[in-house]
Amino acid sequence: MDVEEKIRLIKRPPTEEIIASNELATLFETKTTPRHYIGLEISGRLHLGSLIVTGFKINDFLKADVQANVFLADWHTYINNKLNSDWELISKISNYYEKAFKFFCPGVNIIHGTKLYEETDDYWKNFVLFSKQITLARTLRSLTIMGRTEKDSLDFSQLLYPSMQSVDIKALDLDIVHAGTDQRKIHMLVREVFPKLGWKVPVSVHHHLLPGLSEPVSNSITSTAAPTYTTTESDDGVLDDDHKIFSKMSKSNPSSSILIHDTSDEISKKIKKAYCPSKISAGNPVLEIINHVIFHQFDEFVLERPQKYGGNMSYFSYNELKNDYEQDKIHPMDLKAATSRYLDKIISPIRSYLQNDNPVTI
Repeated sequence: MDVEEKIRLIKRPPTEEIIASNELATLFETKTTPRHYIGLEISGRLHLGSLIVTGFKINDFLKADVQANVFLADWHTYINNKLNSDWELISKISNYYEKAFKFFCPGVNIIHGTKLYEETDDYWKNFVLFSKQITLARTLRSLTIMGRTEKDSLDFSQLLYPSMQSVDIKALDLDIVHAGTDQRKIHMLVREVFPKLGWKVPVSVHHHLLPGLSEPVSNSITSTAAPTYTTTESDDGVLDDDHKIFSKMSKSNPSSSILIHDTSDEISKKIKKAYCPSKISAGNPVLEIINHVIFHQFDEFVLERPQKYGGNMSYFSYNELKNDYEQDKIHPMDLKAATSRYLDKIISPIRSYLQNDNPVTI
């Protein structure tokens, strides 16, 4: 595979940003098998965003001859009070994550945080070296990477989190760091500090965050225009989107998430209740799923309708479907029914494989 094809794979959706594209090109020209990672907290049942959208991008890296690694951040999970900081439960759910990602992303390598820290002799030395380069104020501004803000009540260990996540990257000797767009701040911190220490600076790849199914928390959206975002200036001088109108899909709100363990009926019920206003595409989670999940896996999207309502309609691109929806040529319930059907096709093999590994029963 040539360099151009590898770059095309890394750039294609769900990728939203690469920092920087010229560095990625140089990397592929000079290294046969670059080393990648995505780090994940261990936090319960996987869903459409955490396994499937993330897995789509991991699979692109694998196709591009990149050594792809999923880092199961067990200590970060403990620090961030996930799973009640119960080590036995964190360990069990880590094994579930490992099984799920190995199934959905054949060829991916799994690394457990505990093992990394045990085997890296200079980890804590490098932790101190890195931490000496950043202020407490900068650390506090980075807390959005763990879903927290400066206003939250924090214990001292949570202030260690940004430095730990950064030094993980050094310890793993990475060429490419990959995450959802919510982790952008930590990657920009790495790009700022690593050169000061003479450490290798990896390329950063950020993928799209799938929103939950609920109505976006915002002023009412009354047009088909893109939603307005409240933005803050990030540390690298680029506008940051910490405060996007709609939040990412989360297992903490299962009614607003499509879990990989959901049955066909559960998927249908959740999608039926999803926010999907007629003619409005902006902030519409059902259209987001069609765009970022269904069209990633299928070349054709078929709306099944009785002949008296116009019969079936086939779409071969998301933009074509979106335009018809905005022009009121597609009823929301028809859109939802088709979305549920396609989602079940994608999820059912995963659901079957992990039927005995649902964290609710672990």
